[in-house]
Amino acid sequence: MTITSQLSPGILLRSLALACLIATPHIARGAPSGEVAGCAEPGQWLIPPATQAEPALPIKTTEDVLDRLTGKHVVLLGENHDCAEDHRWQLEMLTALRLRHPDMAIGFEMFPRRLQPVLDLWVMGQIPEAEFLKQAEWDSVWGFDAEYYLPLFRFARQYALPMLALNVERGLVKQVRTSGWEGTADALREGVGRPVEPSPLYRTELKATFDQHPTLKYGDEASQFAHFVEAQTLWDRAMAEGIAQFRRARPATLVVGILGAGHVRHGYGVPHQLQALNADQIAKLITLPSDHSCSELTPGLADAVYVIPPQAEAESAPPHLGISLKDTPLGVMIEMVMPGSLAQRSGLMNGDVIVQAAGTRVSHIEEVRAQVQRQPAGTWLPLQILRGGASLEIVVRFPANPEPLRHAPGKH
Repeated sequence: MTITSQLSPGILLRSLALACLIATPHIARGAPSGEVAGCAEPGQWLIPPATQAEPALPIKTTEDVLDRLTGKHVVLLGENHDCAEDHRWQLEMLTALRLRHPDMAIGFEMFPRRLQPVLDLWVMGQIPEAEFLKQAEWDSVWGFDAEYYLPLFRFARQYALPMLALNVERGLVKQVRTSGWEGTADALREGVGRPVEPSPLYRTELKATFDQHPTLKYGDEASQFAHFVEAQTLWDRAMAEGIAQFRRARPATLVVGILGAGHVRHGYGVPHQLQALNADQIAKLITLPSDHSCSELTPGLADAVYVIPPQAEAESAPPHLGISLKDTPLGVMIEMVMPGSLAQRSGLMNGDVIVQAAGTRVSHIEEVRAQVQRQPAGTWLPLQILRGGASLEIVVRFPANPEPLRHAPGKH
């Protein structure tokens, strides 16, 4: 679990875990100078143009889009993780796709591979909803509001559709980002094969993400960026492998992927890795708010784009420390303090064990996270920690003017 900024929509799930750090590329609000804002009406489908000089092609109905998907083996529904409209759209697409292709499975970025047995129990109706979320460790492995996703989970259970845990542990992504692919032991790679090299355009997009997040830059910047790229492509590769392996076992089954739009856009992420695994016939679908410019529909962006209602302007980011945590018998241990973070500036160190926050005993990651996220801007949060056998108090002083939520280029 990482206590860091949660950006909206669909970016920085937790920055240390990388989950949504590059899930959704930057989409600028408004239109360029001289261009009329707004691309299309909500509920409309658009096909990105073949060239930049051409306009986007409108499609009348979802049925027309489904006709274009005939023969596809994999349909990827790219989302912004905390956008309710995206999840409503995903449910509508799952419903429409199942009517045409009842033999269907749904792959989820939200779950690491080790939780596949829990997903199986849920689909078979053997555990109730609350127990499913608990056993799936929802708050620690994903952390976005479960209400966004529960309709999708209920849909899979209602129709006994396999749910696939596509992701890997955050610790693996973090390890690769820190030490690189070669610096990560085979035993830690969860069986994931070496990703194929990203396209130059994807690398450029990742560089923009890397440059916008100073906390990712420490030590040799060139090496850190190389590791950052390896971590992202590992993430893409893991999800692609999960889809491809299932398809090999059940070639007649349509696999629908629920994942961050950044893994889908332009085919750079998961589609690129799927093609390297000899899995073709992939459809890429994403959304666009209706108040955004049609100039964002660049050639190759997706096979089709669904227009959703305008989304609320970004708010201030919730308080964050910039640490990775792990539950231990003594308390909640800090596995890593991000360079330049509030935690580092406050004097917290790797290996510190948090035993109290604001005078309240804490024994689980979720309790620490709750204390941090309810902290008003400009206030102080006293933490009692254990360090080297000694008990210390460290006071975290949250800034009075929290930074605004920002879109990060590149899931989320």
